[in-house]
Amino acid sequence: MLANLSQHLEQKLLLLPDEPGSYQMKDRLGKIIYVGKAKNLKNRVRSYFKQDHTGKTAELVANIVDFDFIVTNSDKEAFLLENELIKKYKPYYNIRLKYGTGYPYIKITRERDPRMALVSEVKKDGAFYFGPYPNVYAAQETLHFLEKNYPLRRCKGHQGRPCLYYSMGQCLGACFKTVPVAEYDAQVERIKRFLSGDTKVVKRRLTKEMDEAAENLEFERAADLRDQLKYIDETVESQRILSNDSTPRDIFNFYLDKGWITVSVLFIRQARLIRQSKQTFSVVSDGVDELTTYIQQFYLQKNIQKPKEILVPKNIDDDILSEALGVPVRTPVRGEKKALLDLAKKNAKIALDEQFRLMELNEQKTSGAMKEITDALGISMGHRIEAFDHSHTQGEEIVSAMVVFEDGRPNKDMYRKYKIKSTDHADEWLETQEVIRRRYSRLLKEGTDLPDLILMDGGIIQLHAAKEVLEDELGLNIPIAAMVKNDKHKTADLIDGKTEQVVVLDHKSQGFFLVQRIQDEVHRFAITFHRQSRSKKSLASRLDAIAGVGPKTRQKLLTNFGSITKIEAASTEEIESLGISSKVAQLIHWSLSEQQS
Repeated sequence: MLANLSQHLEQKLLLLPDEPGSYQMKDRLGKIIYVGKAKNLKNRVRSYFKQDHTGKTAELVANIVDFDFIVTNSDKEAFLLENELIKKYKPYYNIRLKYGTGYPYIKITRERDPRMALVSEVKKDGAFYFGPYPNVYAAQETLHFLEKNYPLRRCKGHQGRPCLYYSMGQCLGACFKTVPVAEYDAQVERIKRFLSGDTKVVKRRLTKEMDEAAENLEFERAADLRDQLKYIDETVESQRILSNDSTPRDIFNFYLDKGWITVSVLFIRQARLIRQSKQTFSVVSDGVDELTTYIQQFYLQKNIQKPKEILVPKNIDDDILSEALGVPVRTPVRGEKKALLDLAKKNAKIALDEQFRLMELNEQKTSGAMKEITDALGISMGHRIEAFDHSHTQGEEIVSAMVVFEDGRPNKDMYRKYKIKSTDHADEWLETQEVIRRRYSRLLKEGTDLPDLILMDGGIIQLHAAKEVLEDELGLNIPIAAMVKNDKHKTADLIDGKTEQVVVLDHKSQGFFLVQRIQDEVHRFAITFHRQSRSKKSLASRLDAIAGVGPKTRQKLLTNFGSITKIEAASTEEIESLGISSKVAQLIHWSLSEQQS
C-alpha cells in the first residue's frame, strides 16, 4: 500500500520516532477523524499503510491524508492522552472512549458518610476523582485494596445494626453509629495520598508479607501479594500527563540546532494535556530571545486565551514576561511541572529533527517539479523562481522578504529583505508595488539575469499590483502567479498571472510540494525578518532613553551584542571594549540593569 501513498505521507512515515505517544489521523479538510495510542509510534502508524485492511479500518485508511503525533514519556501516558484527545475531538472513527465510557476513575464521594466507587466519567459534583486508569482490572483490584485497608462506608447507610463489611473491618460503621467527620477526613486524606503516588510504606509492608509467605511455603498468598503490588504500580504510578493540580497552564519549551528553532507548547486544562502546538523557524538571535518574543506574539493571536500560569525553561526572564502578559510566568526546577517542561522540549527536538530530514528528502526529490509548475502555467521551462511575502504587526514594522529557488532548491545567498517605506500602515497594494519596483529596477540597472517565474504569497490584489509595476512601469514580461492558501492557511492552488484563472496542481505531485515549500519558506523568512526588526526597534528605544547614547553608540551595541538579553548581561568592561567611554558604559550598564529590575 505504501506505493500508493502521497509523497507527503511517505516522508512523514519515514520520520516517525520509536517512542510511545498518541497519533491523530486527519482527512483532506484537516479534521481529526481518528485518535490512537502506541508503545512505538513508528511501528503502529506505519501498520495502517503497509497492511491490507477490511471494513471500517480500510475506510479509515482511505480517508487519511495527513497525521500528527505527540510523544509521551510512557505507554501509560499515551493511554491517558488518547483518552483526553478522543473526548475533546470526538473523532468519527473512534468508538471506544468516545463518550467517556472507556477508562475508569476511582471516585471518593462528597457526602456526610463518603464512600469509594469505580466510575466511567468525571462529573462536577464536588467529589474527588483519580484516573483515568488504562488497566481496568488493576483499577478494580486497587479499589478493593483501598476498601480493605482504608475503609470508609461500604453499606447503604444507617440501618440500626452493624453491616457485614463492618464486621470484616471494611466499613467505619455508618450503618449503626455516627462517625465523626474528622475520622472520615483523616481517612480520605490517607486515600488521596495513596492515589497520588505516596505508596512506599504500603508497598514495603506488602513486600515484607510476600517474602514471609514465600518462606512459609504459602505460595498462593505470596502470588496474590505479588499481583497486588503489580496492580498498585500500574494504577498509582507517577503520571506526568495527569496532574493533581487543575490550574490551567501553558508550557513552552524549545530546541535549537543549525540555526533553526522549534517551539513546542503543551496546553494543560483540567489537569490534562489537551493539545500541543509546534512551530519551526530560523533564528536571528539566541533561543532564549526567540522564545521570549514568540511567547509575547503567541497571545496576540485571535482565539488564544491566556491560562492561569505559564511555564518556561531557565534563563527566560520570568518577571518581564509576567508583567507583559499579565499572567504568572514561572520556571520549575523539579517535580511534575519540570517533567512536563522536559516533555515539551522532547517533542520540540523530535519535530526539528523531522523538519531537517524532510528538507533533505524534499531536496532529493525536486527533479521534474519545476517542469510540472511551468507546464501547469503554460510557460517555458525555467530554473529560477523568486517569491515574495509581507509581514507586519497591526500595521507597524512593515517588511517584505524574497526567497530564491533554483532547480527546486533554495539559494539562500540570493534571499533579500526589504523595509517598506511607501506606507506606514498595512496596504498590500503599496507594499507589493514597492518591493517589486525595488527588486527588478535594480536587476535591470545591474544587467543581472531575471527570474523565470515570480510567485506572490497572496491573492489577486498582490498579483495585480505586481503586474502593474512589471509591465507598465518597467516593461518586463516575466511570468507571474499568486500562491493561494485554503482556510487552513495551507498551500492550495495558483492564480495564473496571464489568465487570472485558478490553476489546480495535483496535491500529490512534486510540483505541488515545491510550491508548498516555497510558500512556507518565504513566509518563514518574512516573519523572521519582522521579528528581528521589532526586536531591534525595542532595543533601540530602550537605548535611546539613556542619556549620552547617540546613533553611533547604539549601532555599536546592536552590531556587537544583537539582543537585549546580551547587552543586559554585558559587564561595564565589555561595553567599554567597543570604544565607548567609561562613564557612558557605566551609565548603559546601570540603566539597563535598573530597567530589568
